[in-house]
Amino acid sequence: MASSASKAKSGSEWLENWDPNDESKWDSKIAWRTLWVSTYALTLGFISWYLVSALAPKLNNLGFDLSKKELYWLAAMPGLAGGGLRLLWMFMPPILGTRRLVTYSTALLVMPLLGWSFAVRNPETPYIGLLALAFLAGLGGGVFSGFMPSTSYFFPKSKQGMALGIQAGVGNFGVSIVQFVTPIIVGSAMFGATFGAPQHFVNKAKGIDKSAWYQNAGLLWVPFVVVAVILAWTLLKSVPVTSRGVKEQFDIFSNKHTWLMTLLYVMTFGTFSGLAAQFGLLTKNLFGDFANAPDPVKYAFYGPLIASAARVLTGPIADRTGGGILTVFSGVGIAGSSIFTAFQLSPQSSDDFMKFFWGMITIFFFAGVGNASTFKQMPMIFQPRQAGGVIGWTAAIAAFGPFIFGILLSEVAPKSFFLGVSLFALGCTFVAWWYYTRRGAEKPC
Repeated sequence: MASSASKAKSGSEWLENWDPNDESKWDSKIAWRTLWVSTYALTLGFISWYLVSALAPKLNNLGFDLSKKELYWLAAMPGLAGGGLRLLWMFMPPILGTRRLVTYSTALLVMPLLGWSFAVRNPETPYIGLLALAFLAGLGGGVFSGFMPSTSYFFPKSKQGMALGIQAGVGNFGVSIVQFVTPIIVGSAMFGATFGAPQHFVNKAKGIDKSAWYQNAGLLWVPFVVVAVILAWTLLKSVPVTSRGVKEQFDIFSNKHTWLMTLLYVMTFGTFSGLAAQFGLLTKNLFGDFANAPDPVKYAFYGPLIASAARVLTGPIADRTGGGILTVFSGVGIAGSSIFTAFQLSPQSSDDFMKFFWGMITIFFFAGVGNASTFKQMPMIFQPRQAGGVIGWTAAIAAFGPFIFGILLSEVAPKSFFLGVSLFALGCTFVAWWYYTRRGAEKPC
């Protein structure tokens, strides 16, 4: 993968004569070590990215006074940042190299984790300050478009579906981890008084009045970030592909399949990321006024958990069957489950929650399948030099999912929103079938 122009990158950090598609020039130990270290760091990135989604449904219980619309915007802001920052990070792998990219990017996560630990302690924190911290949380989403293309340099085409499926799938688990762990750790004074006094948590509808330590939600992950930084700097290597300038990387945009795969990844990862950010708030807004209302943060993590597991498990399947057919399967599933969910949004009591819940879980499952299958397709459709850039670009655009979903849910009725998702998925399914799976398809994969 290296060229004469890339020989300026020398030293123990840089791998020479690296070609994963040539057994004599590929070291599987280095490849798998890179995968696991960067996947660990990516998981922490997703934890940071979705920290706001775990905090937003409870802010008013801590003394904040935020409207439903303001909360939707707050949960949407990391998506805006994540998508925008991915457009920057997609160019970083050939510039910084894997070692520096993963090390520096992971170190930046300390800012939103510490920032939110201070903000939740003071209900007088201005809304613009909360929005700024939500934007910083998007750093965790931005790194994806650097880590994934970088990892693709280390594996042969025959194993990229599995490797990228593992990295993205395990990384996606960060969403469910932060949403699952947050309700547990905020009830414990695990850091004592070292990092501040507890907050006053009040839920008048349920007669709850207790102490809580919401600063723990961010503080807990700081030591893990420090470990990730050390591992990245000491264990990772870099592939010298720096001969490719930024201008040359733009040639992916002259290929129509870049745009088609962007559309398909928006259908899959955009749906996953968007609903993962809004699931808790949507649950609270639909069912929060009922007696025995479900606690949104106790259910929100299930969706990302199912989608992440589906992504990990589907990667090896895509290596055997090809990604296109699974993308079609994913699109049909997202469309059908979105239609079902659209008719579960006018509940009469909290007893109606489980039908809504299972509709959402089904959407998450099919989105997870598509997340894996599309990442199998891209290395097959594009030459290696372009595949990394396309992966980064599509991931960047799909990362706007939380922002787009949040804004739409704040402006349109939920039923109309889910019916719109189903129509979009059906359109994308036709694209996947026409260009990649039907007999005589232009790019069968």
